[in-house]
Amino acid sequence: MKKVLTLTMMALAVFTSCKKEATTTEPIQITPSPPKEAEIVEPSGHQCYESTANNSRIELSFNVNSHQEVNGKLKYEISGKDKNDGIINGNMVGDTLIAEYVFMSEGASTMRQVVFLQRDGNLIEGYGDVVQANDKVVFKDRKKLKFNPQNTLIKVDCKVE
Repeated sequence: MKKVLTLTMMALAVFTSCKKEATTTEPIQITPSPPKEAEIVEPSGHQCYESTANNSRIELSFNVNSHQEVNGKLKYEISGKDKNDGIINGNMVGDTLIAEYVFMSEGASTMRQVVFLQRDGNLIEGYGDVVQANDKVVFKDRKKLKFNPQNTLIKVDCKVE
């Protein structure tokens, strides 16, 4: 009888400890989905995205081939900062674009890592702690990146050049 009572008390403790109430007012954190094994993905072709918020503009256009390799152009025109215009080369890993962004800044070529998460047909830019390694600025830990929906680039029709 004591065993049944003890087991019942333990089960009740486990069930009640699992109930958590969400009382935080933090912004929504979106996490990437892991890539599926042996997933066969057709090339996505040419894609264009844009963000125009706070007197700033971000333009991203790229092509995805059958090996999920990405190459394209990325331009930042952030209000109050120098304009950055360069190229990206990287890969699609599941729903995440991971690329190197090479651009000219103050007369010197600079490379930094960029990460964008696909959600609802748009891209959300990731941000987090960075380190400098081999003349490149890369994210310290990509698993800890934050994807804030306020940093969303909307899919747009590509401009004919």
